Amino acid sequence: MTEQQGPEPQPAGVSRRRLFGWVGAGTAGVLAAGATGGMIGRTTAVETASSSGPGPDDAVEFTGAHQAGIVTPAQDRLHFVAFDVTTDDRDELVEVLKNWTAAARRMTAGRDAGPVGAVEGERFAPPDDTGEAIGLPPSGLTLTIGFGPTLFRTAEGVDRFGLDARRPAPLTDLPAFAGDQLDPAISGGDICIQACANDPQVAVHAVRNLVRLGAGVVSVRWSQLGFGRTSSTSTGQDTPRNLFGFKDGTNNLKAENETALDRFVWVTDDDSGADWLSGGSYLVTRRIRMLIEPWDTSTLDEQHRTIGRTKGTGAPLGQREEFDPVDFRKQVDGEFAIPETSHVFLANPTNSGTAILRRGYSFVDGSDGLGRLDAGLFFIAYQRDPETGFVQVQRNLRLDAMNEYIRHTSSAVFACPPGIRDDADWWGRALFDG
Repeated sequence: MTEQQGPEPQPAGVSRRRLFGWVGAGTAGVLAAGATGGMIGRTTAVETASSSGPGPDDAVEFTGAHQAGIVTPAQDRLHFVAFDVTTDDRDELVEVLKNWTAAARRMTAGRDAGPVGAVEGERFAPPDDTGEAIGLPPSGLTLTIGFGPTLFRTAEGVDRFGLDARRPAPLTDLPAFAGDQLDPAISGGDICIQACANDPQVAVHAVRNLVRLGAGVVSVRWSQLGFGRTSSTSTGQDTPRNLFGFKDGTNNLKAENETALDRFVWVTDDDSGADWLSGGSYLVTRRIRMLIEPWDTSTLDEQHRTIGRTKGTGAPLGQREEFDPVDFRKQVDGEFAIPETSHVFLANPTNSGTAILRRGYSFVDGSDGLGRLDAGLFFIAYQRDPETGFVQVQRNLRLDAMNEYIRHTSSAVFACPPGIRDDADWWGRALFDG
């Protein structure tokens, strides 16, 4: 059976949950995209031919209907930063957002953050660019901004900027999930900036200059460096591998599938609850620590059964190639090839047609002080509504065998506005001017 075929009669001894898995697989083709979640998600999307897109050193267009850095072909490096707003002055915050937009426009084009630059300014004044990207190409830099729930109303219930009435209902903290070990110091935030590039120095330069421009109005709450994308967002990209050594995000949503993006990623006037967000998306981030040492001592068979795919080709168990359809009825030596507790089984299209667009990154942040690597996946997902996107998928993963090898240590959700329209537009204009 393929994912586009309907389920056949239930064999004797088959669990109700496995039967539901077949039903989900059977509806995947109709839904345009199935569930995508966890660390090795699955969607089924009808994809068009890949466009060549910008080269690894080229500039990515800053303006457009949607912010760059969401469906942009995933770059190789990440610097993600979350800010606390330290002022109660709305005008000060608006001025920073305008300055950030101008700097982002220049830096994504491969220019200095300020109009004067790192070396041409007044000798006895600080330069308006920090200089570490001098001579480097744009490297595909994208800068994506999002606004957290606490920008609209603080945890104490204070509406500092008169925005609470404009907060869309889906923009709320994620619920608690079984096994969470969240650190509040590296969770949440009033504003986030996602900097992606093919050169780590270009991404770090961008964040550093935005931090500099926001001094006195915002402060860094937490940040995360990432390397090695763990998903592909374009049909022209190969499926990468995560730190467990498996191909990750085999059937992620793709930029070329506009129908699926409209259904699962972009907010519309009908469901946003706030017109300023139409054309934008909700961003969920999770820092997922991967317990490298226990994983590395598990057998290859256990790793295969935990994931539900083979480590070499990435094929679903019982199949031969990475993109072969997942078949939950396939049996090997009298047993189902794909265990019911495997990641693929639980993350596959059994979620009433939900899907998320993933563009996460691997990280290694030294050791945990106990002689073990502090390494894992910085999970990034965009969706039309977190409740019907990430939250629903994550709930389905509560029995995932992979939970033995991972710990969620950070969590955040942000509303990312639509793209910058023209030279007069700025990040958050529709929110603050509306």
